[in-house]
Amino acid sequence: MKQYNFAYLIFLSVVAAIGGFLFGYDTAVISGTTKMVAAQFNLDTIAVGWYVGCALIGSIAGVLVAGYMGDTIGRKRSMIVSALLFTVSAAGCAVSGTLNELVAYRIIGGVGIGIASIICPLYISELAVAQYRGRLVSCYQLAITVGFLGAYLVNYGLLNYSLSGAELSGWADKLLVSEVWRGMLGMETFPALLFFIVIFVIPESPRWQILKGDLDHARSTFKRVYLLPADVDEQVKASREVSGKETSGNWRLLFTPGIFKALVIGVAIAILGQFMGVNAVLYYGPKIFEDSGLSGGDSLFYQVMIGLVNTLTTVLALVIIDKVGRKQLVYWGVSGMIVSLLLIAFYFTFGVEMGISSLFLLTFFLAYIFSCAISICAVVWVILSEMYPVKVRGIAMSIAGLSLWIGTYLIGQLTPWLLETLTPAGTFLLFAAMCVPYMLIMWRLVPETTGKSLEEIEKYWTKK
Repeated sequence: MKQYNFAYLIFLSVVAAIGGFLFGYDTAVISGTTKMVAAQFNLDTIAVGWYVGCALIGSIAGVLVAGYMGDTIGRKRSMIVSALLFTVSAAGCAVSGTLNELVAYRIIGGVGIGIASIICPLYISELAVAQYRGRLVSCYQLAITVGFLGAYLVNYGLLNYSLSGAELSGWADKLLVSEVWRGMLGMETFPALLFFIVIFVIPESPRWQILKGDLDHARSTFKRVYLLPADVDEQVKASREVSGKETSGNWRLLFTPGIFKALVIGVAIAILGQFMGVNAVLYYGPKIFEDSGLSGGDSLFYQVMIGLVNTLTTVLALVIIDKVGRKQLVYWGVSGMIVSLLLIAFYFTFGVEMGISSLFLLTFFLAYIFSCAISICAVVWVILSEMYPVKVRGIAMSIAGLSLWIGTYLIGQLTPWLLETLTPAGTFLLFAAMCVPYMLIMWRLVPETTGKSLEEIEKYWTKK
């Protein structure tokens, strides 16, 4: 049985997962600022959608360059670029003088998100051992949920402070009282700087180094992961066999039959996952709760509850993903999502006239988040990071990630319109319907990858 330095693997995973925390914070913090920014800049519904969705334009751009960047300059340097973009964005949003400046800095942060969303789970996957890869890559998803929760707590805490009657002056007043949305967005500067600093103490991905012919550095990194020399030799040999000699022409390799099939499947599950409602809840949760009759403060508190359940459930998913398996989690979780979405739609249709408490709504929102966090949210980055051959892994993940971010952008833009046009009930029924094709694809087309090495997974697709 192979012996591993598990503590070192956890350390590397946690460092890379800070990119996920920034991803989550940057994505979720917007929910607490939308109403204040709309009031300050006199935004209509379309403009609010643009403010919410503009970072996603940057994310799409980041995803487009992430694969090429990761394959060219390496995974580590790509994460450094991402950390710099997060830092500039957070500080810039805090001091923006106009809506255009705010949007520009949000787009810069979006580019950082796009790069991190591809490179960070990819880096963890390439360092992880097969036995623990699911839970180690899930550290990235856990970090995203912690970022969500952190954003909700910051929003809730700063809003309450701004309403407490505190008297400050100058920029302190703008950041914490009179224009508190600046403080909400600007708090991201601190974890972004931490991410930038700690990246310098981790090694480059050894599988990328082998792809580039740098066997000495790759072997050195594997020695810190595998405790037995024979296991190091075996891993280097296996990685060299699947890498081969060809390191260029990667785009052509995408169109070989087995790899192209894997690419199409990855694109499908990435984009469908965004139309099952989770980002609508994360972006517009407070508005949805307010539409149900809650006050602004109560709606933000409910959003904190959603973030807490999301985080705790992801911890559970991290523990069981390598035991239960990727596909089983999807089957059970998506079934729970469908039931929860239908009951949420029922509340918005009949809740008021039947006198049903808003706790009913909160209960099934939390059930929905639980089901989502333990299934598609935990599984998607794991599957995308492990299903593609090393020669095209960066580019293939970029394409799948691009589809994911296009779906996220569309949801960010369309949710206000959907809530207004289809009503909340119709919107959640639509989300429930989109769960069905996702389940069918996972059942019929995606292999179970639990416990398999990256090289074994690659051989599965290339043999196809």
